[in-house]
Amino acid sequence: MAVILRGTTWSLRKRVPARYGEVEPRKEIWLSLHTDSKAEAEAKAPAIWRAQVEAWEAHLAGASEDAEKRFQAALDLAGKRGFSWLPLKEVTHLPRNDLLKRIEAIPAHDKHPNRQEAAAILGAVPVPEISVSRALELYWNFTRDRVAGKSPDQLRRWRNPRIKAAKNFITLIGDKPISAISGDDMLAFRSWWLDRIDDEGLSANSANKDLIHLGDILKTVNKKKRLGLVLPLSDLSLKEGKARPRLPFSSTWIRDRLLAPGALDGLNDQARAIFLLMINTGARPSELAALSAQTIHLDANTPFIEIIGEGRQLKSVNAERKIPLLGVSLEALRAFPGGFDRYRTNSASLSATVNKFLKQNDLKETGGHTMYGLRHAFEDRMLEARIDERIRRDLMGHALDRVRYGQGGSLADVADRLAPISF
Repeated sequence: MAVILRGTTWSLRKRVPARYGEVEPRKEIWLSLHTDSKAEAEAKAPAIWRAQVEAWEAHLAGASEDAEKRFQAALDLAGKRGFSWLPLKEVTHLPRNDLLKRIEAIPAHDKHPNRQEAAAILGAVPVPEISVSRALELYWNFTRDRVAGKSPDQLRRWRNPRIKAAKNFITLIGDKPISAISGDDMLAFRSWWLDRIDDEGLSANSANKDLIHLGDILKTVNKKKRLGLVLPLSDLSLKEGKARPRLPFSSTWIRDRLLAPGALDGLNDQARAIFLLMINTGARPSELAALSAQTIHLDANTPFIEIIGEGRQLKSVNAERKIPLLGVSLEALRAFPGGFDRYRTNSASLSATVNKFLKQNDLKETGGHTMYGLRHAFEDRMLEARIDERIRRDLMGHALDRVRYGQGGSLADVADRLAPISF
């Protein structure tokens, strides 16, 4: 590096690399090192040069058509000149001396101020419009420290609720720029959750998790991107209180009301088949909706279904299992050997459809009963029949509170045990 004395002050003289020709009109530059000591000048020169290169890189990014890159470049350029970025409306209200400092810091060439740096220092670069889906993409990078050391499975379980929260919001409100999200939007999202709690027997905790995860995504991006937005995220949580139990249907109600001739005729074919399939398998609605030709085995000696992570995430590692098919469940699935394309990627609408039908047709044993009560009814019948705990937990996809040895019995044996309690 050429360190040259100009008058009483040492300066750095360097040729401008060709890479920066589009943002730097000079062929060579002189950078003051602000010292009359040659030794100090030589020590400072490398850092001064690196800062200049970083400023040019920020200029290049600022020349991009990408709004986020332009905005980030403005933040970087303002920082290089010793200022925190402020939007124009705030800059114009700064004390006179602070405003003059910003104006005087704008570099000029041949008495012409650098427009890009002026826009950055004075806050004239517009804040980019970042949609909710884009905010989620940015969020993963901003939260790398939170997931350091997590296993792939832990990472998946950490990411999925946040993906779900963003997806739920986008489905209801739309993929709006986060700067355009209003208080009314958030109240509408909250009301949507209240309706789901009523219709599907969900808990307030489920809604609050969605609100917390969505809020974290928006606040993190707002902070890390230094957008300066005032987000309408306060006073949204629902009172949780005592958790509402999932009520099992009684065997009498299933036999005499749910399976009465014509009782389910008003339900669409696929929803009705899944409902009947749930009665003798106890599987979750989402698990049954995800079945495919590869996981339905009607021609086996003991017909069965497989619950596996085929194109979806299972609730837990214990959820992967095989369940024999009996009675009304077997007969219902024979009409859909390839699965249920209507609900495969939209199991949430399945529960909403069935629960609405049950309510409208007076098929809820009590006001608190939902479709999910069939799963609990299946487990209760197994318990009353004194079926071994290992078999019960395997069929329900629950963890076992002891070491798992062996395969848990053949499908034929399990089917024989379930036959007396199946409809």
